[in-house]
Amino acid sequence: MTTRAHTVAFEGVEARPVEVQCALSAGIPSFAIVGLPDKAVSEARERVRAAMSALGLALPSRRITINLSPADLPKEGSHFDLPIALALMAALSIIPAEAVDQTVALGELSLDGTLVPVLGALPAALAAAEAERSLLCPEGCGPEAAWVGGTQVIAAGSLLSVMRHFTGAAPIAPARPGEVETAGHLPDMADVKGQERAKRALEVAAAGRHHLMMVGTPGSGKSMLAKRLPSILPPLSAAEALETSMIHSLAGLIDAGGISRLRPFREPHHTASKAAIVGGGKGAKPGEMSLAHNGVLFMDEFPEYPRDVLETLRQPIETGDVVVARANAHLRYPCRFLLVAAANPCKCGMMFDPAQACGRAPGCGTEYLSRISGPLLDRFDIRLDIPPVSFSDLDQPAPAEGSAAIAARVSAAREIQTARFAETPDMRVNGDMEGTLLEEVAAPDAEGRTLLQDAAQRFGLTARGYHRVLKVARTIADLEGAEQVQRPHLAEALSYRIVTREMA
Repeated sequence: MTTRAHTVAFEGVEARPVEVQCALSAGIPSFAIVGLPDKAVSEARERVRAAMSALGLALPSRRITINLSPADLPKEGSHFDLPIALALMAALSIIPAEAVDQTVALGELSLDGTLVPVLGALPAALAAAEAERSLLCPEGCGPEAAWVGGTQVIAAGSLLSVMRHFTGAAPIAPARPGEVETAGHLPDMADVKGQERAKRALEVAAAGRHHLMMVGTPGSGKSMLAKRLPSILPPLSAAEALETSMIHSLAGLIDAGGISRLRPFREPHHTASKAAIVGGGKGAKPGEMSLAHNGVLFMDEFPEYPRDVLETLRQPIETGDVVVARANAHLRYPCRFLLVAAANPCKCGMMFDPAQACGRAPGCGTEYLSRISGPLLDRFDIRLDIPPVSFSDLDQPAPAEGSAAIAARVSAAREIQTARFAETPDMRVNGDMEGTLLEEVAAPDAEGRTLLQDAAQRFGLTARGYHRVLKVARTIADLEGAEQVQRPHLAEALSYRIVTREMA
């Protein structure tokens, strides 16, 4: 007789179903696991043996064969421990085989039978819902997995409680979805003195998810501004929280308390490798691009990143996803992030400071910023020169308007965009617009069209630059509640596009 349990193997954010088959046969006593397991899966037999022994259950003196089907799919990770134990206990008639067959399970076993939380509970719950089965997982994964809502999630603390649940001795109540409360408070825009133009640009960028680049001297407040961007972004919707948490679940970034509605803010160091930014390494794990999905990717000291790392940003910015291609893996991860880049104007950073003028200007700045290729720079919707803050500005009282007031305007503009793109699931904000829809939604009035045509001819806007100006202008109009894009909206959008020669 062959008993069956069910689990998953992960390919990117997708959870592929795996059937765990257990057969007991006559022969020399042994315990074999087949089906392309990695080292962690092969070692499961020792953990299962010790965990069952801790419950007073001895393995039979027979040949035990565990097959992980499909056998040509690589199996990685310690989450196969629990389904292997379930299939074996069902084969020994300790728990009902029918109940095990209707359950997707994952979890690592300690030697004393305790269940240890594992990665990927959220994608596994989605796979269980699609297969119309319940999910059995460690207790620490329950609040995360229950967010799916389409299946019953049983979160157990040990193999003993699993056995008592299946035999009906002590049924486990279904897990409830958990949400992590944001501890403390986010940095507030009211902390920023001066830089009114930069704060306005951040508001526009947040409202329409427009990529932003800031160039300014050291100490002008670039990092301070970027780190306050999450405080004006609306919280994640339920669908966005699920999407984002799928990636964070695979990366092990979800706490036991559940998932968070706070938009992710990732700030990799400029020495980060290509695999760290794009994704890859062992198991082709998601990189910083994907971990910033539906949030902010802040890249400080932008020209200092390796050239090959910067160039990998070009395609994901346009498509909203990234493909991690390796010899044994070809995985696609979503990465619709808001890119905020910050850079000094030159190597020493003082090219525009009259008190500390750079002796190699202007060639120093041209050489330094030329590390950013023209096609990549063209993908930034908003470009800003950040002037140094004077001491007189620092002595001024804090601005009356803080993050709460700005966030209210951003949220209102996002609601307009949600209604606008209700019929187009691939688009959520103005930054996603393209094609015919862009021409219809962002069509300017007669005066605005004349202004845009004159600016395009005079400053040599590319086709991409022309369309990005329209997107930004549409967002500015949404912030004001205007039905049509007008000349003032386009004028402001063009001011963010036409910058000093050193950035052009």
